[in-house]
Amino acid sequence: MDSCVETLPSDGLEVAPVNPGGTPGSPRPQPPLFQPGFHLALRWSQEVRGTTTFRLRVPVNRAGQRLRLAFRSGDGSLVLRRVTVARAGPEGALASEPVPVTFSGAPGTTLATRTRVVSDPVPFPLHFCDELAVSFEVEGQLAASAIELLPGSYVRSGAWATTPGPLGGEPWAIPVGLATVEVEGPPSRVFVALGDSITEGYINGHDDIRNSWSFLASAQLGVPIVNAGVSGQGFYDALRLLDGEALVLSGITDCIVLLGTNDLSGSPDIKLQADMFLLTERLKPFCRTWVGTLLPKEHASNGRYEEVKSSRLAMNAWIRTNRQPDIIDFEAVTHAPDNVHLFIDGLDVDGIHPSAAGHRVMADEVVRVLRANGVQPQEAP
Repeated sequence: MDSCVETLPSDGLEVAPVNPGGTPGSPRPQPPLFQPGFHLALRWSQEVRGTTTFRLRVPVNRAGQRLRLAFRSGDGSLVLRRVTVARAGPEGALASEPVPVTFSGAPGTTLATRTRVVSDPVPFPLHFCDELAVSFEVEGQLAASAIELLPGSYVRSGAWATTPGPLGGEPWAIPVGLATVEVEGPPSRVFVALGDSITEGYINGHDDIRNSWSFLASAQLGVPIVNAGVSGQGFYDALRLLDGEALVLSGITDCIVLLGTNDLSGSPDIKLQADMFLLTERLKPFCRTWVGTLLPKEHASNGRYEEVKSSRLAMNAWIRTNRQPDIIDFEAVTHAPDNVHLFIDGLDVDGIHPSAAGHRVMADEVVRVLRANGVQPQEAP
């Protein structure tokens, strides 16, 4: 993976002058803005009985001086007793002093079923691609991902959020509770990726969000691209839950949509195209929308494979016809030279999901397209 760069994009944004006093007629610097540097949709639910401490190792792709944490409850109420944030060290230890996080001035809060709460701002300087250790003592139902994405995280029974050394307990890589890390810094382009397991980062179920195409592209660009992919998702759920899982984010400017693989053969072609059109129309007031073509699919997970192949080709042809120039052609860089329905050798794990190498190829294409359309990092002020 390319190393992370401590930069922010300059596309269409005013940059603070080197001279703090400025000069007559020079652009006035824009005030700092909270925008996401990490996000996950967390559609599922994980129950915790008795006070339990999670310490999640979280990569954050945005630089700034303060942060806010957003937590989500699952299919029931959640008691958030205490939260701290620090720089992540090895084996669940902290690399800096734990800083307390508050909610309306209190050390904790209680969330009703399927509720999102955002913390008070926390002074905590961050560089692009820093990794945080977010420790929280909870009891109840936490919103959760379906797959492992945060290796280096731990869980332990009891109240241990302020423990500076290794947390102990057990390794725990499934994202739970913590949905978003917002960072206050100079306003920038911020992308959110909408999709299914291919976007969420599934390779074998024991995965690392740092290997997903969205994170890899973000690291190369020096621009936040946060992840709202959900394994198994199709258009129905994406449209139904869009507001709470993606549009709830503050300060997003762009959306990348890679959806439709799970709908192939289940709906007529015209319905798939109508759903994609409806989704992009919903996104218009919030972000510039980029649509990705569907990757090769070497077999059918449901329905007849011949119908799946036909529908995928029809969907990609429709995207190329209707979405220019805001299209990212994932199919073009992943299919075998002699067969559009097959992956290039080594780019898939099961004929449907890309391998780690496949995610790197997808990320490279995202970077190429966005750079060609003016998305470039700026030097830090």
